[in-house]
Amino acid sequence: MSAPEAAALAALDPDELVADLAALVRIPSVTGDERAALEHLAERARALGLETALDTHDLAAVRADPEQPGEDGERDELLGLRAGLPGALVDRGRPRLGLCAHVDVVPAGTARWRHGAWSATVDDGRLHGRGSADMKAGVVAALHALAAVHRAGVRPPCDPVLLAVSSEEDGGLGAFAALRADARYDGCVIPEPTAFAVVCAQAGAITFRGEVRGVGAHAAFRREGVSAIDRYVRVHAALAALEVRLNAAVDDPLMAALALPYPVLVGRLAAGEWASTVPDRLTFEGRAPVRVGESVEQARATVEAAVVAALDGDGLPPVTLTWPGARFASARTSPEHPLARTVLEATAQERGGAAPGGVPWGADMRLFAARGIPTVMVGPRPHAIHGVDEHVVVAEALATARILVRTLCRFPGGG
Repeated sequence: MSAPEAAALAALDPDELVADLAALVRIPSVTGDERAALEHLAERARALGLETALDTHDLAAVRADPEQPGEDGERDELLGLRAGLPGALVDRGRPRLGLCAHVDVVPAGTARWRHGAWSATVDDGRLHGRGSADMKAGVVAALHALAAVHRAGVRPPCDPVLLAVSSEEDGGLGAFAALRADARYDGCVIPEPTAFAVVCAQAGAITFRGEVRGVGAHAAFRREGVSAIDRYVRVHAALAALEVRLNAAVDDPLMAALALPYPVLVGRLAAGEWASTVPDRLTFEGRAPVRVGESVEQARATVEAAVVAALDGDGLPPVTLTWPGARFASARTSPEHPLARTVLEATAQERGGAAPGGVPWGADMRLFAARGIPTVMVGPRPHAIHGVDEHVVVAEALATARILVRTLCRFPGGG
């Protein structure tokens, strides 16, 4: 370990990191309402000696961009925060490393939490609250990694920039807008909760909506009608069979190691208007995967073929299938890339071991990869993310910050 790296690690303040994480968790920042969280982060970054820029993106222009990734939520503004060492927000021609982390979170839900959803209660070494693991721990870890480097007076071999973004949970519009404004990065690390696997492969996900038609009739004469529910059952079976096929021969070794690399799910159904009437219409909504190395268009075509074949030849209208909402493409960075090797080494030294991995969920990683920016993800364990009683182990938030400090001091490979 170099002397500058040791000095930067020593400059991390665990108590200050936990206090900042708790303060951020206490600010509800459900997707579409991120302003308060970003303004708070900007204030804390400046107090830690960092340079900041709170960017208001032109939402209409971003939405009009043909490459934009789609969105599921509602919003009337799109903000993002950049924070870096003094002078680093201007492109100085040095290598640049992005630390991208989203501040938006999913709703708290209706179930009763052991501790309040926005309480940030620390209990038995775990900090509780919506977004604590996904991914405010990562945001604060990145912030404090930068602050430690600055506090120690270290000049790393790169200009690191924290990109605190909105809208990741509903498609990634925030990261897309940030890259649309400035994509000159030589690499990116995203401190998502990965259980300290260094994620080099990320599956994508797309949302589908379908309509199955039937023929209405009185229940007493149901044979005169055709139930849309009965027709849908064949579609459901076809989607289940599709999931089996997609996971039967997984080429990418990072994805093949997962129990279910490419899940297919129907999560919502609606049918019928009256208990005594044969239903003439059913709608369904679900999620389909985008395999690593596959385009969104190819993934759509695969699902459409399976759904159409399920009802082919029965003499009734085919399923109408549409693709609303966000489009999460897949992404991959070679585990042999210098950035991946640097993060693997940093993680191994901090955790006693590290391995490259893949994940079956979408993330902002694919937006950087689409612009040719090598990107990996690493962070704490994902305890109950998107569920009741979400929490993060405090020691793992600190370990994430230490991994990022080591990475900053070594990128692009020296140190």
